[in-house]
Amino acid sequence: MAGRQLGPAWVSSMIDFFQEAQALFSYTQALRRDLHMHPELGFQEVRTAGIVARELEALGLEVTKGIGKTGVVGLLEGSTPGPTVLLRFDMDALPIQEESGAEYASRTPGVMHACGHDGHTAVGLAVAKMLHAHRDALGGTLKFCFQPCEEGLGDEGLGGNEMMIRDGVLESPQVDRSLALHLWNEKPVGWLGIAAGPIMAGAELFTLKLTGRGGHGAAPHLTFDPIVAAAQLVSALQTITSRNVAPLESAVVSVTTIHSGTAFNVIPQAAELTGTIRTFDPGVRRKVLERLEQISKGIGEAMGCQVAVESKRVTPAVINDASMAAQAQDVARDVLPGSDMDTAGYFTMGAEDMAFMQEKVPGCYLFIGSNNPSTHLDYPHHHPKFDFDEQALPRAAALMAAAAANLLKSA
Repeated sequence: MAGRQLGPAWVSSMIDFFQEAQALFSYTQALRRDLHMHPELGFQEVRTAGIVARELEALGLEVTKGIGKTGVVGLLEGSTPGPTVLLRFDMDALPIQEESGAEYASRTPGVMHACGHDGHTAVGLAVAKMLHAHRDALGGTLKFCFQPCEEGLGDEGLGGNEMMIRDGVLESPQVDRSLALHLWNEKPVGWLGIAAGPIMAGAELFTLKLTGRGGHGAAPHLTFDPIVAAAQLVSALQTITSRNVAPLESAVVSVTTIHSGTAFNVIPQAAELTGTIRTFDPGVRRKVLERLEQISKGIGEAMGCQVAVESKRVTPAVINDASMAAQAQDVARDVLPGSDMDTAGYFTMGAEDMAFMQEKVPGCYLFIGSNNPSTHLDYPHHHPKFDFDEQALPRAAALMAAAAANLLKSA
């Protein structure tokens, strides 16, 4: 069979991945619920990483711990030489107090899995089980990458994806292609999003520091009030997307925090605003950043305040390789027939640090619908009542396993 171009027909005729994923459902569900009860924030995923390493080692995989601080990597060698495909699964939770009321709700105050990463981790381990069972039919190497801190940045100003890259996750062996997925509560179970090109926005973090002249709240004429300047600025920044970005292009500018003042009768000396910018196109990104600085300094200085503008790229846009997306679509039709699949260009202004890996190696990022309104499992990501329909777990595992196997066989 070496050298043949084998596509999804090989996947369906040789292995029923969905049936295997369903047979593993009790395993995947129990893992997911255990992880959900014990969430850990970015770069603190010690317990989670320990469970991942234990499960991978039990399969006999070569396991490396501590990649990107708390990341875990497992290598699965096929029976013949071939490409290396990396499968990424994120592990971290969010600083949110859970209000789902589920029997498996978080037992850690102020921390919960509000984005589905507990499901991603459990899916990754189920995929490892399935593909390990078929290793003799695979040509090449699978690199199972369990990533910390997708949701934010660590002390060094880097997220988990960049940290793992810095620690060599794309080397030894060198990664040729990558796959990642997200359980997606914006869509119901049965829906899939697999499209070529930009699918998730690039993200920037910005900080605006306004320094005025404080004074007594009863004598505002003797001050340069940074709160008034901040109020003007919040409104003015909305003109960037409405007047500086073409209507058929996409951008978001959101001010998300304002901090200033200490007492009701004191006009403060300074105010600080932070927020996020989301864009797909590099030209739009440049224009938004340019206008952010111009508007901030123009309004701040007009109000008598000094202005310092800082911005940091959190992630670039996630861009799916066209060939890999087409292959994944074919696999999905074969493995999960009857799915409502969006292939025309589903995208979101949400951001994902998998973008860093996909900048370096061709990749495909898959969305798997996971909500179920009939059981009230349809709260959005990052909501205190977030939860998803666990019937999405075997669908995600089957698609990921089949897509990975197909990449190795079609190389």
